[in-house]
Amino acid sequence: MTPFRAALMSDKLPPDGDRIAKLLARAGVASRREIERMIAEGRVALDGKLLDTPAVKLTSLKGVTVDGKPVARAEAARLFAFHKPSGLITAERDPGNRPTIYTALRNALPKGTPRLMPVGRLDFNTEGLLLLTNDGELKRAMELPASGIPRTYRARAFGDITQGQLDDLMHGVEIEGVRYGRIEADLERSSGRNRWIVMTLTEGKNREVRRVLEHLGLQVSRLLRTAYGPFQLLDLPRGQAVEIKQVEVERFRKGLRAR
Repeated sequence: MTPFRAALMSDKLPPDGDRIAKLLARAGVASRREIERMIAEGRVALDGKLLDTPAVKLTSLKGVTVDGKPVARAEAARLFAFHKPSGLITAERDPGNRPTIYTALRNALPKGTPRLMPVGRLDFNTEGLLLLTNDGELKRAMELPASGIPRTYRARAFGDITQGQLDDLMHGVEIEGVRYGRIEADLERSSGRNRWIVMTLTEGKNREVRRVLEHLGLQVSRLLRTAYGPFQLLDLPRGQAVEIKQVEVERFRKGLRAR
């Protein structure tokens, strides 16, 4: 059993506790990696003493503060679907001062929504379904390639391609030393030399869809993610967000545990 599956098996802590980075991620403070950076920056304390290592094990977050503020008890895992428009950075802030998803989320989410973290990323020019959660462990589990969660995209591309060439992607492809795994790709429709291609993959490597299609000689002019696991974009308006029903979130988590 992989570590993330074990973590999802139960909300009970082991007798000797869990690493503080994991507990803070579960509480929705940030991802584990971000929390480790926060500890290194001296932003996390236990009973008033700054921590200098993420290896500390705790049975609860009692006495833990981040930036001087007590950490609230972890809420139930929540999941939101957001229709990310093109032209937004999937990050809290951008050195180049470009607008981020949080700029749009301020108006898209109801008041009182907890801090949310994106599950994976969508490039600046990629639009479509972006999932967000308050649970750092659920985020991590959904992002790991080992989880095998399918992501589906629709790409508008210019150039010549056949279904046979797309079928070859089922065996994976290597591009400039990077190996991309199995991809299901279907030629949806064409207008002149513009093609709409539907692609489903499970790895989600950086710019994977664009790189694979460019490798096949196509120029991608639009890229839209339509599904992430069982969650679909459907007719969610651009720039809007909706909370996924708790029963669906729990059903999904149970499915992860069974993998």
